[in-house]
Amino acid sequence: MKKPFTVGLTGGIGSGKTALSDALRAKGISIVDADIVAREVVAPGTDGLDAVAQHFGNDILLPDQSLNRAALRQIIFKHPEERAWLESVLHPLIRERILNLLSQPTNSFHILSSPLLLETDQHTLVDYIVVVDVPEALQVERTQQRDNNTPEQIEAIMQAQLPRSTRCAKADFIIDNSGDLQQLETEVTRLMTTLNRELSARNENE
Repeated sequence: MKKPFTVGLTGGIGSGKTALSDALRAKGISIVDADIVAREVVAPGTDGLDAVAQHFGNDILLPDQSLNRAALRQIIFKHPEERAWLESVLHPLIRERILNLLSQPTNSFHILSSPLLLETDQHTLVDYIVVVDVPEALQVERTQQRDNNTPEQIEAIMQAQLPRSTRCAKADFIIDNSGDLQQLETEVTRLMTTLNRELSARNENE
């Protein structure tokens, strides 16, 4: 069975990965969202959540026994060793779930959307890398509006991600998402044209 053509989609916090994913999904493209997978592996009743609760204590759970993400976020950004522990437990679970989803049949190609595509070995799962890019000042502005985080919290998250220049240097295709939704739609059309060309070239070479 021919391996599906898999496109990796990533970008820094506040860059607009979700908006781009939504635009592509509206065109019938299958999206595997690593953020959703990351939530699924720590859903109530999962081994992932049990491991987190045993390590950090039941105070890390909300009254409904779901994960208190805000409290966990505070811990791991103050204590890098706890972040390392958490990643060592959850990243294998996330990878296994992503591999399962990517193995399912798809029309022509599908997309793995992940904020940590390039920071982890997830980039080895894709054939082509698309980076959504905006200036860093706009990342901070948009994230403040969306999440009501402080600039200091946002800067901490950005520091944990690859530098913007490094991320863009690893891209096969860069989406400029510094404009409005109309501009994003133009960028999506440009991307689709390029991906269809890449897919055609791949098919011809097989």
